[in-house]
Amino acid sequence: MKAFVTGTSGFIGANLVRLLLQQGYAVRSLVRSTSCLDNLQGLDVEVVVGDLNDSDLSKLMEGCQVLFHVAAHYSLWQKDRELVYKNNVLGTRNVLAAARRAKIERTVYTSSVAAIGVGVSGAVVDETHQSPGEKLVGDYKKSKFLAEQEAVKAFELGQDVVIVNPTAPVGAWDIKPTPTGDIILRFLRRQMPAYVDTGLNIIDVRDVAWGHLLALKKGKSGDRYILGNQNITLKELLDLLEEITGLPAPRQTIPVWLPLTVAWVDEKIIAPLGKQPSVPLDGVRMSQQKMYYDASKAVKELGLPQSSIRVALQDAVNWFRQ
Repeated sequence: MKAFVTGTSGFIGANLVRLLLQQGYAVRSLVRSTSCLDNLQGLDVEVVVGDLNDSDLSKLMEGCQVLFHVAAHYSLWQKDRELVYKNNVLGTRNVLAAARRAKIERTVYTSSVAAIGVGVSGAVVDETHQSPGEKLVGDYKKSKFLAEQEAVKAFELGQDVVIVNPTAPVGAWDIKPTPTGDIILRFLRRQMPAYVDTGLNIIDVRDVAWGHLLALKKGKSGDRYILGNQNITLKELLDLLEEITGLPAPRQTIPVWLPLTVAWVDEKIIAPLGKQPSVPLDGVRMSQQKMYYDASKAVKELGLPQSSIRVALQDAVNWFRQ
């Protein structure tokens, strides 16, 4: 079986491609002409160059039976608002329409828990929860919410689409890196003297890859599945990194008004002057909410693995160091 996969140069996509090849799938990988292909080096994949919004995308999909639409534009910078909506919402709409024309049999769409939103005061939520779109923090989360609606519309039109919502993956090939990877990298570089009192759900990125493949095989069309594992405070995550690396974790919390002030200055004053800001305002606003999720539906219905978070963090540390 041949799989058409978008987003293969990124973190989840690179791990998914490796799993698909290991499981005997042929892979056709969509990359942009400007993509860094380091994550695909040495892999037996068919690479095609294109864009999520290309009008002739269906031609590139011909001969493939299944689609994994993993690609998304991740940015919390307010200056990237238009790109975020163009790639995540319009791009998803175009990719799904292309899949229909190319007669793709089944699609797994990579949404995010960002599209689901968060519970009140850090409550754990599952797939049945939905924060109102206008209440989601920042354009990235709102774009993922709208993009997931595109997948739902495609299902309602008769397309076979399964939606997966990863939490915060951890592991190797985090090339950009992701926000969680950035925390690990800052910890290793001793650039985190203090921390914000927040929390998140983390999962081994290889389990996320398995979640995609299991969704293809067992997922119910039109349903969404949270691909997550352990709810953990940022303090607990940093303490785990201390145990793994022997480097001391920060002991001081930081009041959220301080990074909010820095981020506001960065985005409203520094960025318009043409300088590179360091802290995204939406990122700080997100950290005010504990992002806790229940992945039991994916565990029960798909058989989503729940591998050791400690091992995943060790893998991430090793990969970043190498």
